[in-house]
Amino acid sequence: MSENMSDPSAESPGQSETPRTGYGVIQDYLKTLDSSPGVYRMLDHESRVLYVGKARNLRARVSNYTRPGHTPRIEKMISQTTRMMFLTTRTETEALLLEQNLIKQLKPKYNVLLRDDKSFPNILVGKNHAYPQLKKHRGARKEKGSYFGPFASASAVNRTLNQLQKAFLLRNCSDTMFENRTRPCLQYQIKRCSGPCVGLISHDDYSDSVRDAERFLAGRSTKIQEELGAQMMAASEAMEYERAAALRDRIKALTQVQSAQGINPRGVAEADIIGLHLENGLACVQVFFIRANQNWGNQDFYPRVADDMSAAEVMEAFIGQFYDNKDVPRQLILSDDIENADLMAAALGDKAGRKVEILIPQRGEKTELVASAVRNARESLARRMAESATQAKLLRGIADAFGLEGPPNRIEVYDNSHIQGTNAVGGMIVMGPEGFMKNAYRKFNIKDGETIAGDDFGMMKAVLNRRFSRLLKEDPDRQKGMWPDLLLIDGGAGQVSAVAEIMEEHGVQDIPMIGVAKGVDRDHGKEEFYRPGENAFALQRNDPVLYFIQRMRDEAHRFAIGTHRAKRAKSLVANPLDEIPGVGARRKKALLTHFGSAKAVSRANLSDLKAVDGVSDALAETIYNYFQVR
Repeated sequence: MSENMSDPSAESPGQSETPRTGYGVIQDYLKTLDSSPGVYRMLDHESRVLYVGKARNLRARVSNYTRPGHTPRIEKMISQTTRMMFLTTRTETEALLLEQNLIKQLKPKYNVLLRDDKSFPNILVGKNHAYPQLKKHRGARKEKGSYFGPFASASAVNRTLNQLQKAFLLRNCSDTMFENRTRPCLQYQIKRCSGPCVGLISHDDYSDSVRDAERFLAGRSTKIQEELGAQMMAASEAMEYERAAALRDRIKALTQVQSAQGINPRGVAEADIIGLHLENGLACVQVFFIRANQNWGNQDFYPRVADDMSAAEVMEAFIGQFYDNKDVPRQLILSDDIENADLMAAALGDKAGRKVEILIPQRGEKTELVASAVRNARESLARRMAESATQAKLLRGIADAFGLEGPPNRIEVYDNSHIQGTNAVGGMIVMGPEGFMKNAYRKFNIKDGETIAGDDFGMMKAVLNRRFSRLLKEDPDRQKGMWPDLLLIDGGAGQVSAVAEIMEEHGVQDIPMIGVAKGVDRDHGKEEFYRPGENAFALQRNDPVLYFIQRMRDEAHRFAIGTHRAKRAKSLVANPLDEIPGVGARRKKALLTHFGSAKAVSRANLSDLKAVDGVSDALAETIYNYFQVR
């Protein structure tokens, strides 16, 4: 792979400083290109990437941009292009993978862009313990065990886990809790665990239950239910009615898992069903996850598209970006064909290390599955368009209520949380035209000594100072969409004055800010609003804009409270030994074993510390000095 960053369009000294753009610039690059496969980038006069594309033949592909006859979108992109960059690759497959990776990193203006890039949860049957644990797992598969997934959402996993615990009675407690039990917990009492922690089930019987759970998750559910049915009948005939009733409940739980899954195709063992619907320059992609002949949920996505983009273009971009960091199933069953299906299948197959098929079915069960995905995509997009219309109306209402120049595209709402000044945190939530932008939420840990304990004004100043110091550093020209159009502060005149002071220090005085105070008797609905240098005012109690502001303020409060509680919980279990240089896990364990607790270590004299196995004289002095100066 090689990169060409030459700029044949650069002007010689003495020429106008206005950069050349358009067809002429692109034409100049043809002199330096050959027929190699690769990826090209088109940049504007501020070096922002406008578009990323791939090519089997770079020279032939780029030459297409030198001839008129493009769509208005492409014409505009060409007119803004002042420079191009090229990366040649060995194969077109490499170019395809590189293209999608660059699109996700650079987020070019004229590409299809998948904005939702979250991971999906799995079910893990852990194998690090003699009695394996059944639990939800998200992230890298580093823990030893059997993984089943992906599931479309946490709720889909929780629903399945709930029924699996009823069916197979596997534990979901942590290893530490398991080792310290002396009697069965509530899970055993409500018949969701077989009580292996206190020996109420043999190791062999528990292992059989684990094997049955894995078989069920692998798609062999019919055989398991047949075996359980035979065992239930045998227990009934032997007049073991309690055992028969327990087996009946397990069969019922398995049936509920299958019924909750809805679609359970017979002829599709492992596939993602991908349906696309385009309407009014918007797109919705619906993905159904089929694993082990079972539907493990569906999820909708809303990639950024333009009016003139074809279904094939959107579908290909979605697949390339979606599977960039996710496991690829054996089959992708699509509603719309893509231009480079063979190339995409080869690229995904290389990534997965096995064959991947891309299918566009014409008849049979697969066609019905695709039709269901498309129907869901169409309905989801209709709901989203209705919600967006309502959101746009509320943002216009915000602009009218507070005298803004136009509807804000980014509202940042700030709140603080603490208990008598301890574990203080600040929270920032963001609202935009499409609702809460949760990937833009930020938390601010307010360190001891940074403010006076309990000083709400000081904490708000600390949070805003940190926020705008970083903004000025990361996006000084306000080109990346990171700057707010409106600040909402949880508080009254004092908080607003504190924020205004910080903004003035940073030279940022063109962003309007509003303080939201509870008002008379702190009653929900009597909020008062404060602006710098102006009298407080209120909105009508039945004004939709007021409800909208309350919803944002409550979300900021929820986020700040949740962050504070997490910090407080962490501080409760924090061990001072973790902060001492040179004390790792092994030496910490030796110290706690020798003295019994961290408090006892802090009170130990130097000679006692030196007597601990694995603690050198120098480390003993470090530990002793650490606690002496606290």
